Parts: sequence; C-alpha cells; structure tokens
Amino acid sequence: MTNLLLFVSLPYEPIVFGVKLNMHLILEYMAFFIGFRYYVFLRKKSTDVISSNNRLSIIIGAVFGALFLSRVIAFFENPIVHFDQSLLFNLNNKTIMGGLFGGLLGVELSKKFIGEEHSSGDLFTLPIILGIIIGRIGCFLAGVKEFTYGTETTFFTGMDLGDGLSRHPIALYEVVFLLLLFIMIRKIQKTDLNLKNGDLFKFFMVTYFSLRFCIEFIKPNSFYFLGLSSIQILCLNCLVYYHKFILRGITYVRKKLYLL
Repeated sequence: MTNLLLFVSLPYEPIVFGVKLNMHLILEYMAFFIGFRYYVFLRKKSTDVISSNNRLSIIIGAVFGALFLSRVIAFFENPIVHFDQSLLFNLNNKTIMGGLFGGLLGVELSKKFIGEEHSSGDLFTLPIILGIIIGRIGCFLAGVKEFTYGTETTFFTGMDLGDGLSRHPIALYEVVFLLLLFIMIRKIQKTDLNLKNGDLFKFFMVTYFSLRFCIEFIKPNSFYFLGLSSIQILCLNCLVYYHKFILRGITYVRKKLYLL
C-alpha cells in the first residue's frame, strides 16, 4: 500500500510563475512564524510569572542554544561526510533534536545568568509541538532530499518518497504522534493532576525524545558510536537529564495502579 496518502509525487517542488518552490524551506519558515504567533497568543491569555525582560532573555538564550547544538548534532550524524562539504553546507545542515536540547541548555544558562528561578517551559510547549508538526510536513514533502526518511519496508505504511523504494515515512509517523501529544497535553491542562510548573514541557521532551530514540532504528544511518546514532546518544542524554521527572512519573503511575 503505499501511495494512498500521496496525491503528488515526491519530492514536491511546485513551479509558480516559473520559479521552483522549496516547500520544505517554506514550511520551515512558516513553522517558526506560526509557532511564535501561537506562543504570543497563549502568553496574552495566561498569567506569566516571568517578567517580559526575563522572558526575552530566556528566548534569546533558547535561540542561540538551539542554533549551536542543532548544527553540532547534525555534524555528528555523519562527520566523515561533513568534512568533505563546504562551510555553507555545514551551517545550513541542522536537526530539530539538537535544536530542542540546545534550546533547553540555552534557557537554563540564561535563567542562571539573570537569576530567574521560575520554570519557563510550559508556555513554549504547545507552540513548539505545532511548529514541529508544520516542519515535519515540509520534511515529508521533501522526500528523500532530506534525511528524514526511513529504511525500506514491506509494512503497509511504506511509501515511495522519491527514489522508487517503499520506505518508512518517518516524518508522517512524527506528525501523527505529535498531533496526539498536542491533544493529550491540551486535555491534561484541563484536568486537576496537581502538576508542577514546567511539568508539561518535561513531559513533551521525555515523550518526544523517547520516540526519536526508537525511530532511529528504522533510519538508514551509516555512522554509529557505541552502536548508536548521534541522535540516539542525544536522546539518552535528555532522558538522563530528566531522570527525576521520569522517576516521579513512574511513582505516580504505580500509586494509581495500586489504588485500582
């Protein structure tokens, strides 16, 4: 089965007024714009305990952290290949995983520098998820031109992403997962779970990085360290970083199951 979801061939690069459009790049810019506008909308509706100046400093820290680590992790996906590429190629090559974790580290460093002690992640959570969804649609439309495709498969979800082979459409897997996660977090916000400030962002990071760790097993990676890809090593670092939150979640679930 595979092309039931495809109404156009991949990579999808429509020509408008004689110009071939890079849909991945367009949707990437849209992801940033729409995600930020959604964040502004949510901030206006909420009571933000962090001042505007401190919030701006945190955003700046997140941006610089994301820009740096997104490129570092992308480089280590296959450093041998990157050594043969131009500086411009290496600067343009990036990964959302490095961006997320780099943004997290940038935020924490900024908060220490300005003396902000309140958790800042919850307000960013849904906008980030929305942005990734839009970006991943762009990745899907890019087909095999972007390294977001999977290995060959005979599974019913396999698709021809532009090279004539039936592959796992990893970008679509992520879109479905993130849509469900978005809905779940929205429902959690409306329930009384006695969550701590920052828990929603931690929940997003733990679930998404866990998904990406698993997805890497169906990507045609060619460079490994200790049997794992650079993305998987990053995912493990993220899970270790949030180990206290994970243990707290396990304890909470065990108590609920015990009461049942």
